[in-house]
Amino acid sequence: MDSGYTAAMLVTTIPQDLSPTPSTIIITKFPSLSHKYPSKPPMAMRAYPLSFLFFLRPCSAAPQLSPSFPRHRCLTSHVTFVDESVSEEEDKWDSSYGENEAFAFDDGDGVFAGDGMKRLQAPVIEVKELEELPEQWRRSKLAWLCKELPAHKAGTLVRILNAQKKWLKQEDATYLAVHCMRIRENETGFKVYKWMMQQHWHRFDFALATNLADYMGKEGKFTKCREIFDDIVNQGRVPSEFTFHILIVAYLSAPVHGCLDEAFGIYNRMIQLGGYQPRLSLHNSLFRAIISKPGGSSKYYLKQAEYVFHNLETRGLEIQKDIYAGLIWLHSYQDTVDKTRIKSLRKMMREAGMEEGRDVLLSILRACSKEGDVNEAERAWIKLLDSDGGIPSQAFVYKIEVYAKVGEITKSLEVFRTMQKQLGSASVAAYHKIIEILCKSEQMDLAESLMEEFIESGKKPLMPSYIELTDMFLKLSLHDKLESTFVECLEKCRPNRTIYNLYLNSLVKVGNLGKAEEIFNHMGGNVIIGVNSKSCNTILEGYLSSGDISKAGKIYDLMCERRYEIEPPLMEKLDYVFSLSRKRVKRPVSLKLSKEQREALVGLLLGGLQIESDEERKNHMLRFEFKQDSIAHSILKRLIYDQYHEWLHPSSKLIDRDDDIPHKFSSISHSYFSFYADQFFPKGRPVIPKLIHRWLSPVVLAYWYMYGGYRTSSGDILLKLKGSSEGVEKVVKTLRAKSLDCRVKRKWGVFWLGFIGNKSMWFWKLVEPYVLDDLKDFLKPGSDSAGTVHPISEENASSDHSKVKMINK
Repeated sequence: MDSGYTAAMLVTTIPQDLSPTPSTIIITKFPSLSHKYPSKPPMAMRAYPLSFLFFLRPCSAAPQLSPSFPRHRCLTSHVTFVDESVSEEEDKWDSSYGENEAFAFDDGDGVFAGDGMKRLQAPVIEVKELEELPEQWRRSKLAWLCKELPAHKAGTLVRILNAQKKWLKQEDATYLAVHCMRIRENETGFKVYKWMMQQHWHRFDFALATNLADYMGKEGKFTKCREIFDDIVNQGRVPSEFTFHILIVAYLSAPVHGCLDEAFGIYNRMIQLGGYQPRLSLHNSLFRAIISKPGGSSKYYLKQAEYVFHNLETRGLEIQKDIYAGLIWLHSYQDTVDKTRIKSLRKMMREAGMEEGRDVLLSILRACSKEGDVNEAERAWIKLLDSDGGIPSQAFVYKIEVYAKVGEITKSLEVFRTMQKQLGSASVAAYHKIIEILCKSEQMDLAESLMEEFIESGKKPLMPSYIELTDMFLKLSLHDKLESTFVECLEKCRPNRTIYNLYLNSLVKVGNLGKAEEIFNHMGGNVIIGVNSKSCNTILEGYLSSGDISKAGKIYDLMCERRYEIEPPLMEKLDYVFSLSRKRVKRPVSLKLSKEQREALVGLLLGGLQIESDEERKNHMLRFEFKQDSIAHSILKRLIYDQYHEWLHPSSKLIDRDDDIPHKFSSISHSYFSFYADQFFPKGRPVIPKLIHRWLSPVVLAYWYMYGGYRTSSGDILLKLKGSSEGVEKVVKTLRAKSLDCRVKRKWGVFWLGFIGNKSMWFWKLVEPYVLDDLKDFLKPGSDSAGTVHPISEENASSDHSKVKMINK
């Protein structure tokens, strides 16, 4: 070794759960800090002033950051970032996020897939040590870069590396990346790796990419891990089993929407592309991730759950009791229950010596309630009686429904009364179900009596039962009772389009067109209620029946504009009327977005709206998704549903009297959305368009805030944004040009733009005219409004990581 160097030894002990290889001791040699640089410094180093060299520091193992608080990145020197070490700021910035019933596990947390990584190994990277390099100047420069790079953020790091382009080669950059991984500066190693890929001399290094992907995955940085994973696949290589495994674990560990779908995509490729056989712990973790969701959400993952079960079964792996029970639970939530499959799963459980617990028996009752299988329901009920802990309230509801399916209404009522005696009171779900059953069977006196009892109990919500009563009165032509029930409902509940439509239908049937027109106009002027195809057809029928052709024509024009379907009998009358007046309004042939729809769409895309494209990228589909536990989203989704009604896919359109707008719906697949797909999802991944500075109008900002924004407990405003740091910088500059100053933070793979203190009021003044009236109380900044501050959800409000107050419903 050269006399100008001392063998400074750095010994770093890496825990097994952080190391992709079995070794636990890594020895790295560095030049002595006391070494004097050559009298004539290299050109690249002479470009830096002496004050820059002041930041040279000894190499040491950097403290590991928690995955929950990843190292923030600098966009430019003009963008202010929040210091994550300040707890007060964290309170402001933390914005972490049923059927609602979730599956209950019997064995606690079980075995997590991360445990299976200990038995997997990543390929070894071959890299020379510093003392093996023949040139002293090269050793000196590499040692300096090893010390300097971890101290800087992305922009400065790239500038430093660019200044060394003349001499840096593949092996030098590889050494830098490996050194960063050795001292756990994995973010720096990733930046070096991305810089390497842009150089003309770059040769793909499978071992380096694999080890770096594994470290990124272990830190929970699934976006970077996936990026390297895709690099490996694009090079025509098959990622190692370890990389597949750790990327799936990273996705499962992230509380970000869509990660479960990504995890299953990688799981399928692991088996089909890689030919690997996943570990038992990975199968179990994937299955648990599905059934940990509420039943209404989990039921859409039945095929994936069956695929995991199939792999466990065919490979002879141990199938735990929770797997059997969870799969039965999923089947019981399906709209069409596969009784044969449930029967076979129960048989497998018995053959494996497993007893059917309360969760399985409850799932059996749920399935029976959909099929009307009284005998099987009674057998499950008897077993529940013998089980510990008593009968859960849901079991009573399912038994009530079973008897109703076979027309034994008296027995349903007996079960309801039994529930009241045994549990002390009936649940809200039980009241809803028994009143629904009595109304459908037109047992008016009993239904009214139970409704009074329900109201006196103080339980809520009452709206579903009011709707059932109103519908029964309409069928029985008891219009006076219907009107009094409607008025009573408005006094006790929030407005609802379904009950307004029933009342409107009643007014038209009795010929009270003046009142009907008043109600219709009120519905159209209230965003929470709104009008739909059913409302328009009802009032159109009234105008045509009364011979008011002028008003019928206006409704017809409105329905053509919104592309509502006109009922065939009414269309025949319209054809006759228009043939007499020689007037005919033609429907627009081609779909086209209005200006308001275009601006709203840009705001929704900034807030997280997804676009899916076909393989040729000719047709594109909008995927609207709203949080189920968000009051703000429940209000906004009705506006969006009505606003894009003509673009919605037939499967997303409501039928009959159903007014329960789903939390997920999609548009038709259409080439008209190509512009937005190319701007926001050019390669299937979200980016910020280059022309975004032209589109940030107050309307766009208002929709962005309503869909992807939050108000914190301190009254500040946060906006969520996905994309590159350069795109975020452009958005920030555009906002500042509008006198809207904000701070930026990156967390969980997304950027957060924060309008703090009085800056939030400037933002609010700009967007307030375009925010829905019913959302203003939830979204208006300021901390002086007690009891209503956060539009996200009650679930988030109770989270340990969320410092927000509950919304007073």
